[in-house]
Amino acid sequence: MANFDYDVLYIGSGHAAWHGALILARAGKKVAFAERDLTGGTCTNYGCDAKALLDGPAELVSALERYKDLGLTADIKMDWPKFMSYKHQVIDPLANVMTGMLNNAGFPIIRGSAEFIDEHTVKVGDQTVTAENIVICTGQNDFKLDIPGKEYMHTSREILDLPELPKHITFIGAGIISMEFASLLTQFGVKATVIEFADRALLAYNEEYAMRIVDKLKEAGVDFHFGESLASVEKSGDKFIAKTASGLTVETDYILAATGRRANVEGLGLENVGVEFSPRGVKVDDHMRTNVPNIYASGDVVDKMIPRLTPTATFESNYIALAILGNPAPIKYPAVPNVVFTLPRIAAVGVSVNQALKDPEKYHIEKIAYGQMLSFEFRNETDAEATIVLDKDNYLVGAELYGDMAAEMINTVTLIVNARMTMEQMMGTIWAFPTQTDGLTELLASKLHSDMAK
Repeated sequence: MANFDYDVLYIGSGHAAWHGALILARAGKKVAFAERDLTGGTCTNYGCDAKALLDGPAELVSALERYKDLGLTADIKMDWPKFMSYKHQVIDPLANVMTGMLNNAGFPIIRGSAEFIDEHTVKVGDQTVTAENIVICTGQNDFKLDIPGKEYMHTSREILDLPELPKHITFIGAGIISMEFASLLTQFGVKATVIEFADRALLAYNEEYAMRIVDKLKEAGVDFHFGESLASVEKSGDKFIAKTASGLTVETDYILAATGRRANVEGLGLENVGVEFSPRGVKVDDHMRTNVPNIYASGDVVDKMIPRLTPTATFESNYIALAILGNPAPIKYPAVPNVVFTLPRIAAVGVSVNQALKDPEKYHIEKIAYGQMLSFEFRNETDAEATIVLDKDNYLVGAELYGDMAAEMINTVTLIVNARMTMEQMMGTIWAFPTQTDGLTELLASKLHSDMAK
């Protein structure tokens, strides 16, 4: 048997890696990480965590607006520099915390860019490391259109580190990143423009709910230009000019490129060992293995249809660890909830409304106006609503929620979908009252499959 330096080497140290590493350590495996950036990856240092910190106060102010005509008169000001200082206070130490956690678990972190030499050997910086199994967990990076002036565009990573906000921001794309940041930054008084190639925003989500978000942002002063293709960016003094193929020009202080993300596959030397990959990511089988049997891939770098989310990266990391330890079962994903953190939120799980509309023989759709029916539980958010997808036997198989509480409630809905709960099971559960979960589940129960109907 070959004598390797490690049983498992992870390339990357984010959620797609370290969760599984802890499982392997408990099984006595020798594990290491190769990391070229901050320990913990994008979500911890540059993405989700930082965005959540800044989103929190904006969410509160948005919710308070619903009470301004009902007796609430407080005038609350949003101070970006102070919130940014708070972000640094909380986020900046996390990489060292993660490093300490991994080191204390017995995992060395080898610093530098990783490149495959052969299927068991990786060069990391100036070191050469061997491992019986290697897991690629390199994630994705922001994609910029290849147009003149692309060097003037910024990424989500950069916008989350701005010490001062510009007066006007132009978002290229109307997907999740643009819509979330537009919702957040308008709370700080930023003027915004959105340029989108498609004919609407948030294409993967219920069109009705996406348009509601667009309408709210328009009320906040955001200008939308759909059906426009960005052709170039020019610098003019301290301003930037975004020009589209149709001749539209937008003068702005800052341009955020949000037209998608691409897998971090370049420079890894995957071609040296014959690992199959594309700009969409590394190809894997139903055991998360590449076409080279001892090389796995996990998280956002994987070419997959499953949503690229922190929880799915964690799920895959845990699965791969168990697979390495001998679990022969193929990976099986449960229904995966996801949230667009606009104001208000859109949350979804399971079969989408778009899918259901295309297959009416298999699915039917119902709406539940929970905000209007139970305004006392939903903080006077009377337009909050759920669109649920039921199969022909009336089991809940999908849902999309619109409202401030959607991000929390989708977790309960996910449990109902994954467990295929019946009306009787729902009625046999007592929820805390008066809460959003209690309200939504009471309204849901009457829609579900019932054994009494047999």
